[in-house]
Amino acid sequence: MKVVVIGLGNFGMSLAIHLSNTGNEVIAADRDLEKIEQIKNKVAHAVALDATNETAYQSLPLNNADLAIIAIGERNGAAIMSTAIVKKLTKAKIIARSASALEDTILEAMGVDQIIHPEQEYAERFTKKINLKGSIDNFEIDDEYLVSEIEVSKSLVGKTIKESEFRKNVNLNIITIIRKREHTNLIGRSIKKREVVGLPTPDIVFESGDILVVFGKDADIKKYLKNHAHGFIN
Repeated sequence: MKVVVIGLGNFGMSLAIHLSNTGNEVIAADRDLEKIEQIKNKVAHAVALDATNETAYQSLPLNNADLAIIAIGERNGAAIMSTAIVKKLTKAKIIARSASALEDTILEAMGVDQIIHPEQEYAERFTKKINLKGSIDNFEIDDEYLVSEIEVSKSLVGKTIKESEFRKNVNLNIITIIRKREHTNLIGRSIKKREVVGLPTPDIVFESGDILVVFGKDADIKKYLKNHAHGFIN
């Protein structure tokens, strides 16, 4: 996918690099030349431009982009102006960062495809992680349901999913299982990498160290984590 990222603050910089590392063709843009120097060897192309100047966008391949992300975080209207220009110049999907409720209203009126609030979303996610002590990571679906990574209980190791009656006993659905496997890298060193099992079948056997990716209610995940800590799970 060809992605244009405009705004290379902490969020935009990290996002552009991660997108590039996961196989996307990323074109990054910012007015700060130091940031362009910092990222130019980590993405397909990096461009210095003033995001509020429409003529400057001629250096960006917006016509061929699949996705445009306006990641500008300043509260000076630059993100809104940049979004308006990008909306005018491309039919690509647009994701825009918002710094306030007012910006939300303006971006919604512009018809952008998605509005993001990185700091707020991270804070909410981290709060959920703190509250779900013992979980590894979480993705909140709504106020009641979430997807969570949890360690397999020792009492489940050696049993199949069917034998454990996991869903019946803990009221959670296993989406997949993540396992660490040893691999040899290019210099011959043994390293451990996370591997996703895929859609787990009823006869798959739980192994020590398994990370279960589960879907369910916040309350049921908390109950599992509490029982896991005390070894009460059947």
